[in-house]
Amino acid sequence: MKKFRRALAATVIIAAAGATFLYIHVAMPGWYARLWFPLDHTETIVRNSRGHSLDPALVAAVIYHESGYDEDNTSRAGAIGLMQLMPATAQWIASQKAANIELSQLNDPDTNVEYGCWYLRYLLDRFGNQQVALAAYNAGAENVEKWLEAAHAEGRSFDYTRDIPYHETKEYVAAVEKSQAIYRRAYPGELEVS
Repeated sequence: MKKFRRALAATVIIAAAGATFLYIHVAMPGWYARLWFPLDHTETIVRNSRGHSLDPALVAAVIYHESGYDEDNTSRAGAIGLMQLMPATAQWIASQKAANIELSQLNDPDTNVEYGCWYLRYLLDRFGNQQVALAAYNAGAENVEKWLEAAHAEGRSFDYTRDIPYHETKEYVAAVEKSQAIYRRAYPGELEVS
């Protein structure tokens, strides 16, 4: 009987611990989110976000999903740095800014985040919607234009869950927006958000 009670007590304790962990993981309070969602280059993120009228938590979330805060990250497709900029995109941004850029500069966090924020602001201004801008950041503006045209041809507004044919891009948009909220909760002082 004692063995049964001990086993039952152990089972209850394990179940309670598991339920507590699950609750904390789902609720994702700020202190816990910091364990799963890193933040680095804070000054660079805040400065460039403010300079381009962006939410620093959005930029932090984009960096998290693009590179995991690995400034030396280069994707298989050739995207470079924290915000994973394609060299051609960076060259285009430089031409819009009347500046010159060497590809090696994209590994510099300050330059990469500056160009990434410029481009994100451009996409937000162009499309007027954060979800659409994030889809363009992930899948390209030309693809998003086609998806918007198709939705409008059917006489309706664009719905990213319905109109994006790329599963990866749908997941990207949802994940970045979820992470944006988490970054706001986890780092309000560092990101200067309320």
